[in-house]
Amino acid sequence: MVNTTDRLERYLEDELGECRSDDLEQRLAELETLDETLGSAQVDAELDFLSALANETRYRLVRVLVAARDELCVCELHAVVDITESGLSHALSNLVDAGVVESRKDGRWKKYRATNRAVAIVTLVEGTIK
Repeated sequence: MVNTTDRLERYLEDELGECRSDDLEQRLAELETLDETLGSAQVDAELDFLSALANETRYRLVRVLVAARDELCVCELHAVVDITESGLSHALSNLVDAGVVESRKDGRWKKYRATNRAVAIVTLVEGTIK
C-alpha cells in the first residue's frame, strides 16, 4: 500500500501543484467510498453473470436465444450445439443460475429464454465488434 500511496501522492502533486497529507487522505477516502459503493455482493453477481458467458457453448446458446427473441425448447438448442445432452443440461443450468437465461416447463418440454440483461450484453458486444 505504501508504494501505491506514494504513487498517488506524486499524481496529486502533479494535478494540484502540491500534495498535503490532507489531500492524500481525502482522495483515499473518496476512492474507498467508490469501492464500497459497488458492494462485493454486486460485483460477485456481475462476475457470475459474465463468467457464464465466458464459454463458447454457453455463449453460443445465449446468442441463439437472443437472436430467436423468443423461447426455444431444449431440443431446439441441442440442434445448435454439438455436445451431449448432459453437457447441454449443465450449460443451461449454469446460465439459469447466473441469471443469463430463464427456463420454464411446458408439459414435458423445457423452454429457455434470454433475460433482458443477456440481450443487453449481447447487443453491447455486437456493437463493439462491428
